[in-house]
Amino acid sequence: MASAQDDRTDGGTQTPDKAEAIMELMLEVAQCFFRIRAMGQRAGHVTNWGGGAFGFLRSLALLGPLTVPQIAQMRPTSRQRMQRLADELAADGMVTFTENPKHRRSKLVALTAKGEAFYTDLNEQLLRIASSLRLAPEESEIRRTADLVREVGEEVKTWLEKQS
Repeated sequence: MASAQDDRTDGGTQTPDKAEAIMELMLEVAQCFFRIRAMGQRAGHVTNWGGGAFGFLRSLALLGPLTVPQIAQMRPTSRQRMQRLADELAADGMVTFTENPKHRRSKLVALTAKGEAFYTDLNEQLLRIASSLRLAPEESEIRRTADLVREVGEEVKTWLEKQS
């Protein structure tokens, strides 16, 4: 059963019912993640590099060149894991390492034309799959839910950082 106490950054507490609802949301998101990953595997979207490749490429597509430590900070994973993924993607011509004017040793990782095309193709395929799903909620409700999941994710990230 959920506890009314929590580790919120503002020192507040949740009611037991609200805490239980948040916990249920987190568990549903985790279950949904595994189903989405299985869907991606069946559709061929999970590559040799594993499930993290799409997120890695997406970060670069949306934010531009980043260092491996910057990419690792965005995920619950190690810098070493992201470095291995960057090296594998570079070996396949998806990304390239470029000089970083702000840091001599930490190179920037950038998408190549091949990587951009690969990301665009995967993104379009995922959009086609999403378009085929039959969900009753309106777009605004779906976007609000995405915002809520993002907010919960940020709170969990803050909690994890406090535990380190």
